[in-house]
Amino acid sequence: MHYVMEACAENNIDFLILDRPNPNGFYVDGPVLEKKYASFVGMHQVPVVYGMTIAEYAKMVNEEGWLKNGVKCKLQYILCNNYSHKSRYQLPIKPSPNLPTPASVYLYPSLCLFEGTIVSVGRGTDQPFEMYGHPTMINSSYEFTPKSIEGASKNPLYEGKKCKGEYLGNAIQLYLSDTARLQLSWLINAYNNTEDKQVFFNTFFNNLAGNSSLKQQIISGKTEEEIRASWDKDMVKFK
Repeated sequence: MHYVMEACAENNIDFLILDRPNPNGFYVDGPVLEKKYASFVGMHQVPVVYGMTIAEYAKMVNEEGWLKNGVKCKLQYILCNNYSHKSRYQLPIKPSPNLPTPASVYLYPSLCLFEGTIVSVGRGTDQPFEMYGHPTMINSSYEFTPKSIEGASKNPLYEGKKCKGEYLGNAIQLYLSDTARLQLSWLINAYNNTEDKQVFFNTFFNNLAGNSSLKQQIISGKTEEEIRASWDKDMVKFK
């Protein structure tokens, strides 16, 4: 969307968005991205869960001057009817073969951080993004073995190897209440129960988190609440 808006601005073409519900649009949470960690997976100074529809996001990008050289496009949008940010909207079709259920969509913001680690999030199973695990994880309550799935997960992480970890599909209840938030306890638990901590994080993690501090906070043993407190100032500014 960012690049299409930029191209429209540069070529004096109107940009029209048919707005639609954001299935994770009922809360705002997570660290706010620092500019030096901007990438295609996180381009703007917003938290991991930004709580906006796509048209609202486009308005912010346009008016904050986040397009190249501060250009603005001629933005038009058609609003959603009968939607509010209190809605628990469930997508009528899968947005991805690896996000097949409402639970996976709700859990995705929290579990996506695992993609910057050695831990599997269940790609190559029938319930991706509803679990996490690693072949060497200790103190686990769940096991799964990834396999190649046509059209969804070709050669998934740890294909054919038994992973030990935790099943989280029942955690959908956390997102049906007014206390929904990014869950860090799973990431902290996985780090604490994985043997080789020297290679737990990969170079992609800081881009997913939008900073380098989250990685260091977990390594240093900070609690989830201590980490969350460090987001407060930037979160208030964003809101």
